[in-house]
Amino acid sequence: MSTDRTVPALDVAGVSHSFGRRRALYDCSFTVPVGGVTALIGRNGAGKSTLLRAASGLLRPDGGEVRVLGEPVGDRSLPRIGYVAQQAPLYPMLTVAQTLALGRRLNPRWDAGYAQHLTDDAALPSTARVGTLAPGHRSRLALVMALAKRPELLLLDEPLASLDPVARTEVIGTLMADVAERGTTVLLSSHVVADIDGVCDHVVVLAEGRACLVGEVEPVLAGHLVAVGAGFEISTLDGAEVIEVRTAGRDAIALVRSAGPVPAGDLAWHRPTLEELLLGYLRAAGPELKREVSAA
Repeated sequence: MSTDRTVPALDVAGVSHSFGRRRALYDCSFTVPVGGVTALIGRNGAGKSTLLRAASGLLRPDGGEVRVLGEPVGDRSLPRIGYVAQQAPLYPMLTVAQTLALGRRLNPRWDAGYAQHLTDDAALPSTARVGTLAPGHRSRLALVMALAKRPELLLLDEPLASLDPVARTEVIGTLMADVAERGTTVLLSSHVVADIDGVCDHVVVLAEGRACLVGEVEPVLAGHLVAVGAGFEISTLDGAEVIEVRTAGRDAIALVRSAGPVPAGDLAWHRPTLEELLLGYLRAAGPELKREVSAA
């Protein structure tokens, strides 16, 4: 794959979109670097699916621009994109073998050998009609269809939602192998933090249609602290950028944006786990969380 690694795999610039009176995206901006797995995290209704549809060319946003590998989304970029929608839309009357044959006819970059390898790994019966497959098997087939076209950017909308724990592990292994062997860029959406912990290199957190946290995992974690102590002590964090405060028994727990050393004092401090960090931002998502925090 000859992708220019200096150009973002995905560049979302000021994208806005509404469905009637409901605003799905609002001045949303972030970039996804080439290679690796970027997790797109947000509550239900945060705009994840709308954003992925815009990036895949299935939706034209009301404002802003989406560029894929340096080019506007369009005829030139679409062959380089693989997309798996949340509902895994496939033709129910076709068999698995017929579905793969259709993929081969429609995609000039189709890798039939790889498609068969992935199908065998997923134990998908070639003669079974798609409509008779269990939801997890339909999701696996949709992933095969996306990967076999050998995309440079793979967009996955809640790909693990319908899978059992074993299938989740297998799918994650398949994705990581594709990233390692081919340098594929994966943008994976989820509202379940556990799905992406230990998998992603970068994170994008959406809140109310905007990116409120963007960055590489390790620098983002290093830029935050968690303070635990009595509520009145937490309230004295003057000058600190407090993302969220919650209570746990008699203690208050604050997620604080800070790249400095652990402060001295009566509060107990620790570096957050990825789950603590993301859940803090998701719980804080609301009218008060309008800023964009970036840690490249």
